[in-house]
Amino acid sequence: MNDAVHVVGALGISLAIQAVFFTFAASLRTDKVTDLSYGLTFVVLALLFLIRNDPRDPAQAAMAAMVVLWGVRLAAYLVYRIARIGRDTRFDGIREDFLKFARFWFFQGVAVWVIMLPVTAWFANPGGWRWTMAAAAAVWAAGWTIETVADIQKFRHKMRPGTGRGWTDTGLWRYSRHPNYFGELLCWWGIFAYAAPAFTGWAWLTVAGPLALTFLLLRVTGIPPLERRAEAKWGGDPAYRRYVGTTPRLVPWPFR
Repeated sequence: MNDAVHVVGALGISLAIQAVFFTFAASLRTDKVTDLSYGLTFVVLALLFLIRNDPRDPAQAAMAAMVVLWGVRLAAYLVYRIARIGRDTRFDGIREDFLKFARFWFFQGVAVWVIMLPVTAWFANPGGWRWTMAAAAAVWAAGWTIETVADIQKFRHKMRPGTGRGWTDTGLWRYSRHPNYFGELLCWWGIFAYAAPAFTGWAWLTVAGPLALTFLLLRVTGIPPLERRAEAKWGGDPAYRRYVGTTPRLVPWPFR
């Protein structure tokens, strides 16, 4: 019962944070705080879980640190990006419609909660340190590094004056069309692997977290809309066609 209360409470906190930011965003019809609230919700939940348990425990501190570092980096990058570009075109036609905008914020809160399920369940009954945790943390670190480098490379490319082509095909983007999403998936599958040895019974259902993220990135809100927009912009360019034809969609592969 306590575990169920813990999980439901996490959903309530996630939705409450979205409600606060939504009130501000809807009143000003702005999308500049959307990504801030997304990353911040992960950070708040992880810190609350850690404080509720034992901040001095190395295994718990490491789990919280992985989520906090991921959330802070993502929020900082996306806030900086929206400040530079001024507007998020994803919300054109949505930010002006109260109900559509509210629906987006609601589902963002649910998405954070689902992705965080392995962390939430693990903190409900945290296990002690195991050697497998070091391997899982290494997977997370690799993913965090890949995602960070890929985001920096793409942003610099887009901001560079006189860039001849709009798509990014240098650095990590030479080996994958979406290396940032590959890094993000490594992060959250690494977090699940970190928590999994302590799971029993219903806790194994929290694999829905990384599975949902994988589905969203590969089939819904991640890669598909980006590829559709890229196809509309550069689909007729032979150089872009070569890039798509010779570069893996997700997993970086240098031997093309």
